[in-house]
Amino acid sequence: MKPSRSHYLTLRGRRSHVRCWGAEQAPLLVLLHGWGDVSASWQFVVDHLQRDWRVMALDWRGFGLSQGNGDSYWFPDYLADLDALLEQISPHQPVNLVAHSLGGNVACMYAGIRPERVAKIVNLEGTGLQRHHSDEAPARYGKWLSQLRDEAPTFRVYADRRAFASRLQEENPRLTDERAEFLALHLGEECIGDDGQAGIRLAADAPHRWVNPTLYRIEEAMACWRRITAPVLWVTGRDSFLFRRFFAMDSEDYRSRIACLHDVREMMVDECGHNLHHDQPGEVARLIEEFLP
Repeated sequence: MKPSRSHYLTLRGRRSHVRCWGAEQAPLLVLLHGWGDVSASWQFVVDHLQRDWRVMALDWRGFGLSQGNGDSYWFPDYLADLDALLEQISPHQPVNLVAHSLGGNVACMYAGIRPERVAKIVNLEGTGLQRHHSDEAPARYGKWLSQLRDEAPTFRVYADRRAFASRLQEENPRLTDERAEFLALHLGEECIGDDGQAGIRLAADAPHRWVNPTLYRIEEAMACWRRITAPVLWVTGRDSFLFRRFFAMDSEDYRSRIACLHDVREMMVDECGHNLHHDQPGEVARLIEEFLP
């Protein structure tokens, strides 16, 4: 594996972890992970990159080694954290972004809000969420308020990292033992369970589990996407459960989202689920380097 190193930056008053690979003088490539993931899981893709890159991957707030809120999370914070990150690492030059799921949604909205800051985007299944109707708002707010009254949220505790790795393989049978063990090392953190025994749980701030009180508004996301000037490589996994749950390739809803992008190339990766960077890292690396200058 290519060696990585950790840096800590202060982003909007929070201690934020950035994992880095490559030489400082190499072209910059910024990687953004999805919900419930961490920067280290890009390792498999980085190992397949053929060119020299200065790779920087952020742990989003409340994930991995970055400081969390200890309270509710809302989407605009990710946009502001990305803006703060880029101001520190590339204040004068637009950047290339490779982003998965949550990260892909952040990257594309940001590229429409700050089009001058983004050179190109590789979006791995950051397709937005399903549409919601405003009538759902009262129940959503009510559920959020009820959650705030309850005991603090928690993530499941596993006996050890091997047990956690086995759970990761249950969720994604494509993971080899080696990859599952690597992910368990970085996705998991040591903790004490309710029974007083030491164990491993997801390295994430537990309030991430609370429902977001505000409904997802696809129209706002699409308005941002229409302002993107950067070329976009839009990549999906052929066997992605998340994609199949929300979309059909030829659905009016999905095609209307793609139509927002002025310069887009669509690709589908075979033998691959939602976590393309875990399932087919070699193919993802190839697509990245074919697309980027």
